[in-house]
Amino acid sequence: MGKFILKTDSAKKIVNIELEGTFTEEDGLKSIQAYQETINPITPSEYLLDIDCRKLNVTAPDVVPLLEGCFLMFKKDGFDKVKLTLESNPVLKMQLARLGRKAGLENLDIISL
Repeated sequence: MGKFILKTDSAKKIVNIELEGTFTEEDGLKSIQAYQETINPITPSEYLLDIDCRKLNVTAPDVVPLLEGCFLMFKKDGFDKVKLTLESNPVLKMQLARLGRKAGLENLDIISL
């Protein structure tokens, strides 16, 4: 089961998302709804989207289209920058980088710790 926490820091102009575990389609849909509610009151182009993926597992093939939709949503919403932070996980990094490229998310920065 996947978990997510969303927080907005209006002073620093950052939307923080923490992701953990393995997301099912249902988990993904719940996180998208929470994301929409979080960004509705802000102007995303003025914000950094900082996503902590250090506790996230590689996405199962059946959930990849949902994740790809998230990347497209981040692009459409027009964040100033999208930053993903990962533990040293080459498979997850390749998966997320590929989805980011496919979505045309040019302001994506993936950091491996």
